[in-house]
Amino acid sequence: MTQQVKRIMALLLLAVLHVPLLSGCWDRHEIEDRALILGLAIDEVSNKEDFNETKVTHLAVPESVKHRMIRLTAQIAVPGRVPLGPGTGGGGDGGGKGTDSMPVWVVQVYGHSIDDCLNNLQQEVADPKTLIHLRVIIISKEIAQRGLSDINDYLRRNPEVRRSTWLLVSDQEAAKFMNVSPPLERVPTLYLLGMIERSVAMGKFPEDTIGQFWSAQSKLGKDSFLPYISIRNEDNILIKGIAYFKADRLAGTTLPHQIASYMEFKGLDPGGYSLMIDASEKGGVMLNVTRRETKIDMKIKNGQPAAYIKAHVEAKLVEKETQAMINTSESLQQIEKQFNQSLELNLHKFMHQLQQDKSDIVGLGEIVRAYHSQYWRKNIHSKEEWEEVFSKIPIEIKVECKVRRVGLKSE
Repeated sequence: MTQQVKRIMALLLLAVLHVPLLSGCWDRHEIEDRALILGLAIDEVSNKEDFNETKVTHLAVPESVKHRMIRLTAQIAVPGRVPLGPGTGGGGDGGGKGTDSMPVWVVQVYGHSIDDCLNNLQQEVADPKTLIHLRVIIISKEIAQRGLSDINDYLRRNPEVRRSTWLLVSDQEAAKFMNVSPPLERVPTLYLLGMIERSVAMGKFPEDTIGQFWSAQSKLGKDSFLPYISIRNEDNILIKGIAYFKADRLAGTTLPHQIASYMEFKGLDPGGYSLMIDASEKGGVMLNVTRRETKIDMKIKNGQPAAYIKAHVEAKLVEKETQAMINTSESLQQIEKQFNQSLELNLHKFMHQLQQDKSDIVGLGEIVRAYHSQYWRKNIHSKEEWEEVFSKIPIEIKVECKVRRVGLKSE
């Protein structure tokens, strides 16, 4: 009897005896039996007098970390209440609950570290917690100023945390964002995530997920940045600017219009931002940027790096004041001239601010590493050394602006 026939007979015997051939889902975990954390907010403990050791559940804490306390606020999805698709026009929410039922549960815990807080959270939640659906992490400005090395260490070691998660810096208590209830979305975290992703698609903010943030932090010639957000009128979340870092500590923040300056330095499309300039003594016009292209050249002069930046920006005229006249080619050239001057001034101010705070988020150091490696190996040995050099290098900026469209309306 051949070996193949023996195998067939063995399989037939197992089938007759009803012996299972596969193990099945013996270690399955139903999604309804998990505590799905959608968003996290991390704050400093503002009033240490309100905090005592009875609020945490750890057994013992070293004296060296007892002075460090954080508050973690988690937004946990309630099974059956999170809408997964478009509304049904007056029907239920799909989970047998009323439409007034909250789709998320907000839980607040204290601890000395992120893992300490999550362990304490687990003791307040019956189902096993998981971070596989974590999409947004918000940290307060105070936490960012203290440094993110401990937070980054935990998140990078945890395989459940996606690199597509967004890390955001808030100008106020981060926990407030976990309770925002915008009318357009029942789940605050999903609303915030959608707002950030649509801002990237429309050219309102450069893409900068937590994976890209960690990548920038790992580079010797580049510093990292994060979205800087705020709350208006309790329910409105807005992107307030860029929070840029020096190593792992917050170095400063920008104004909202300076987001466009960063994107112009990087040559990022689509445009997304507008600029108002004086067209003549009789009024101004509004230009909307549609396309950018930037070339950065780093040279070594007298033993030191120097930057030469040339930006090409195209825009369309979208609005003008009543008295402004743009009915001749000379008037259009005057608009382009004013556009050039305004844009160059904004770029110089933004770069001067970065140099003052010693934060190279544009990545000039990486260009030096790539094209002048001999200088880098001889003079730069750490990220801190490059930040010092960056703060003193001369930077020349030239902008070429073109108005491609003025609309269909005639004067």
